[in-house]
Amino acid sequence: MDDSLDLEFAVTYRHRIFFTEGAFASGNRVLADLFAGAKVIPIVDAGLANSRPGFAAEVAAYGKAMGVHFTRQPLVLTGGEAAKKDSAVVKAALAAIEADKICRHSYVLAIGGGAFLDAVGFAAATAHRGVRLVRMPTTTLGQGDAGVGVKNGINTFGKKNFTGAFAVPAAVVNDLALLASLDARGLRDGLVEAVKVSLLKDPVFFANLEKESALLAAGNIPAIGRAVRRSAELHAKHIAGNGDPFELGSARPLDLGHWAAHKLESMTNHRLTHGEAVAVGLALDLICARELGLFGKAETERSLNLLVALGFRIYAPEMHLDGGAPMLAGLEEFREHLGGQLTLVLPTAIGKSTQVHEMASAVVRKAADELRARDQQPCVARS
Repeated sequence: MDDSLDLEFAVTYRHRIFFTEGAFASGNRVLADLFAGAKVIPIVDAGLANSRPGFAAEVAAYGKAMGVHFTRQPLVLTGGEAAKKDSAVVKAALAAIEADKICRHSYVLAIGGGAFLDAVGFAAATAHRGVRLVRMPTTTLGQGDAGVGVKNGINTFGKKNFTGAFAVPAAVVNDLALLASLDARGLRDGLVEAVKVSLLKDPVFFANLEKESALLAAGNIPAIGRAVRRSAELHAKHIAGNGDPFELGSARPLDLGHWAAHKLESMTNHRLTHGEAVAVGLALDLICARELGLFGKAETERSLNLLVALGFRIYAPEMHLDGGAPMLAGLEEFREHLGGQLTLVLPTAIGKSTQVHEMASAVVRKAADELRARDQQPCVARS
């Protein structure tokens, strides 16, 4: 006789994000209270270690002063997109977790950019089927978007984030002081995610970005801190409140502009940073939305003008390689990543969006042609 058992259960997650400045200053209790006497292995992005030569000593001094049990001097591993290109960082992190006897009651403290957190987070998610991870993003992209999310992964088989896991971190600590070591390009990078999420969710935030665009473009840290914080809030609230934090459906509601961005990152061999690629992809999607009659001309111009005002270039020559065919292949790769039908989010107004399930190649080609024309006339005023 056939039989079956069909059970349903729910698991509640706690997603904590702390905003501070000078997390490793003696007397700052954010990290000390989080770790509360547990063992902690600190793993640091090489880019941060190189830009701040005294950082390892700073971490060690904090541990001694505040009673945090760091198992070693910070382990420095490759950062940036190179951290995701193969499994080397993941394997090194796993080896250190095993050597230091980090268990499910211990912590991995990952300090670095978004790509670095992806790789180390994947290691933490798979060690003992998941050890506690505290993320400390050190870039505007990390603090405003990637670092406050629940995704971990590396690139394999030539595909972005093909190998990875969803895991809610034990906490995220956004330390504004860590942004001070970034160059102008790094400071700018995460602002595109602020533009994106404001277009999808918050017209007041969008207007504030317009108002402060000159300060933001100049690298003003307080202004960037305000933008990054609101971006983080909107991203995290979406993850916690939209009902699909682990992307079990076919939609990625926060990925406006990302189908093209992911393709451009690989096509340019990461000549474009993630933020720069998203700026181009965002511009492309905005024009596509306008061409489809979803997004108004005035709103399109405001959005494109904001991206340019922040210092982003909104065209990449690679978009036209081989007649645009490789670029268009990004649509299918984006669909394949989740499976199911193609689902793209496009704006209908500043602060509102909809989902579409097809995108004609002619529309994409027309939008790309327009961006090329705009790029060739950067100083021409448009209305």
